[in-house]
Amino acid sequence: MQSMKANPNWYNIHEAFRLNGIRYAFEDLGEIGYSLVKEGEDFEIGIGDFLMDWASEKPTLEVQTSGSTGTPKTVVLKKAQMINSARATGAHFELSEGDSALLCLPCTGIAGKMMLVRAMVLGLRLDYVRPSSDPLSDTSKGYDFVAMVPLQLQNSLKHLDRIKALIVGGAPVSVMLRNQVKTLKTQVFETYGMTETITHIASKKLSDESSRFFRVLPNVNISQDDRGCLVIDAPNIAEDSINTNDLVDLVDENTFQWLGRADSIINSGGVKLVPEQIEEKISEVMTHRFFLTGLPDEKLGQKLVLLIENGNLDKTEVLENLTKLKNLSKYEIPKEVVLLENFAETSTGKILRADTVQKIR
Repeated sequence: MQSMKANPNWYNIHEAFRLNGIRYAFEDLGEIGYSLVKEGEDFEIGIGDFLMDWASEKPTLEVQTSGSTGTPKTVVLKKAQMINSARATGAHFELSEGDSALLCLPCTGIAGKMMLVRAMVLGLRLDYVRPSSDPLSDTSKGYDFVAMVPLQLQNSLKHLDRIKALIVGGAPVSVMLRNQVKTLKTQVFETYGMTETITHIASKKLSDESSRFFRVLPNVNISQDDRGCLVIDAPNIAEDSINTNDLVDLVDENTFQWLGRADSIINSGGVKLVPEQIEEKISEVMTHRFFLTGLPDEKLGQKLVLLIENGNLDKTEVLENLTKLKNLSKYEIPKEVVLLENFAETSTGKILRADTVQKIR
């Protein structure tokens, strides 16, 4: 094994780091990781695999993308860059040595892995629970810092008085959910990022009036390409510029508004529709999970279709409610409503849109 002096980055575990109340040094990570893989519960295997990866001599590790916005792929990340990301998060959210944190996301993805990295680098007291749609029901403790996906946040509203600060990512937060968290004492931040950027590179506080706009973390520069999509330059976490498929309105060099995905645009009779923008508008009246997609149509080329995760609704009534929304143009009213019992989703509840659409084709 190389010396700690030669590789100071991932070998240095903060002395205040705790995992489920137990202090582990770098030399312990391989053993505890192996134990979790061999003897732990199913969700602990991902934690164990990561700890063994972190304890290895390799300066990189592989992370699988979720596939929620495209075909899943493997991304190779440098441990040194993951440490830089953890420090940027610590500075941005003012995390301190000894703060308590909860890991309630699977460690198979970047979000779960980075909670462990932050804890080891910043000296957090990290607990973990089985990832579920209602993770705070599995613990009665309070925490300074927690990361969730929107479905977990929705189901945890009644417990949020125990949480000081919470970041939510993986999918856009609906208008209804944003309005619900505005009245809480908990500081809730929506984040923007992806596996390639080692989780979030920007955030916005949902209780602020300017919550439409994301502000980037330290040492991140943003611009747009000729499609109007976000380009990210973050030398501390990525050696090359990252060209995204996310359409944005660039407010200034540090601030942007996310509009939707360039690869999800629907061309309906020559009118280009961005599903995510329309979803934002109709989320005010939707009480079930939903999303919009484009399906083939002989006259229009593509027609706007609303998919709802509930098989018992009245489709006619749904359309009538949408036609009453004053913020929708006639082109933004779906031509068809499809009801499904369940959407295809990732292990953390992120909707797999393409897989869900395949169910109705």
